Amino acid sequence: MSNSVDFGGRPFHFIGIGGIGMSALAYVLAKRQLPVSGSDLRPNHITRKLESIGAYIFGRQDASNLEFFRPQVSPNGVLLNPQEPLSNATKSALPQVICSTAINTNNLEYKAALELGCPILHRSDVLAALITDYYSIAVAGTHGKTTTSSMIGFMLLEAGLDPTIIVGGEVNAWEGNARLGQSRYLVAEADESDGSLVKHAPEIGIITNIELDHPDHYDTLEEVVDTFQKFAAGCKTLICSIDCATVRERLKPTISYSLHSDTEADYTVTNIDYRSDGTTALVWEKGKALGVLKLRLLSRHNLSNALAAVAVGRALGLEFGEIAKGIATFEGARRRFEFRGEVNGITFIDDYAHHPSEIRATLAAARLQARPGQRVVAIFQPHRYSRTLTFLEEFAQSFAHADLVVLSDIYSAGEANLGQISGEQLAVEIAKQHPQVVYQPSLPLMSEFLLQTLRPGDLALFLGAGNLNQVIPEIITTLCEPAKATS
Repeated sequence: MSNSVDFGGRPFHFIGIGGIGMSALAYVLAKRQLPVSGSDLRPNHITRKLESIGAYIFGRQDASNLEFFRPQVSPNGVLLNPQEPLSNATKSALPQVICSTAINTNNLEYKAALELGCPILHRSDVLAALITDYYSIAVAGTHGKTTTSSMIGFMLLEAGLDPTIIVGGEVNAWEGNARLGQSRYLVAEADESDGSLVKHAPEIGIITNIELDHPDHYDTLEEVVDTFQKFAAGCKTLICSIDCATVRERLKPTISYSLHSDTEADYTVTNIDYRSDGTTALVWEKGKALGVLKLRLLSRHNLSNALAAVAVGRALGLEFGEIAKGIATFEGARRRFEFRGEVNGITFIDDYAHHPSEIRATLAAARLQARPGQRVVAIFQPHRYSRTLTFLEEFAQSFAHADLVVLSDIYSAGEANLGQISGEQLAVEIAKQHPQVVYQPSLPLMSEFLLQTLRPGDLALFLGAGNLNQVIPEIITTLCEPAKATS
């Protein structure tokens, strides 16, 4: 793939434009008045939003999509094209075709782009070019990237710095996963899943933690560390959590942060109070008390994310009061312990957690929020066969804070099923560590079981990066129907 990105007016065409990472890039480019088109198999609110700002969306991934860009000549020699989704000035130019790792070489639209001679770019190439185009703050790490980058973006927005923001989740404050600011600042989430993290060279880089999370790409933790080390080398200022042993031992941050006051980190906290409605702590900067930090988000992992935001704000010269004000009103990204509703006394929470460490942290937050006697029901859809198989033992030990665990079968995320692992096998392993585990192989069966099992007072926590959360509105609607019938 090419890695030279042209922001001079040449069209961008995204194969799979509706994905959370691809759509964020497409949004920023379209808002910069660049010609943007793309394809997706399933139109959704994200593609509709892109259409509303001028992007042209094809409702299929097919070779014929690229026919628009093929020069066509009339009998009298005039260059013409039959469709006009883009401006007349740019429609004859071959587009820069953007793909994610999910698009393989057998994709018909991808093949057509190659045959046409289009430059082919990975989405990380576009992000890397944008990072170079701004004074950039890039948030990396195995866990916490979306929350931390969203929190930093919100903090800068509230401080009047008007940043451009590109994150891997949707945030109500800017009604999506991206916004175009008018300042020199860019806040971006930087993904390590496919190794493309090494392309990014931001002014400020943040690494929240390092674990093996993508065994489909990495064989060992050492390979993951190597990717983060290369990213770290490209950052002018590197901000890291030294609460992660791997980070502490393998990286040399410019600025460090820790939840433990007895470390030598530049930013630490004391007087921590984890409550069901949020968290407070006294923040210290190199031994000097800055003030009290309040956040609505729950549990220690979000306090750590907030401390990273404090470090960034201070590196940019913000007063602690400005930083604290922004963090105090940040509500979080969607699918990060997102409240989806309460019906018949049952609270529905949606969370993206799909790694054992994330599940433990999210369930700890749920237990913190749960009232005395309230059941925490963990409803989990494993994500990828490779991840489930690699972390089978760790998954089995991740549900201690749940009163009841309900599992579906594995969401493949495009992986082939080699028959090595199943959701039922994972349920058996979890049951060796937990007394209440139920396996429901499909989402319809899951919905039926939950409708029969959930009871008033339950906190129902839906966990996973797949499509499990699609059942939440269905269950809520069904539970509401008896109430309507009797009203």
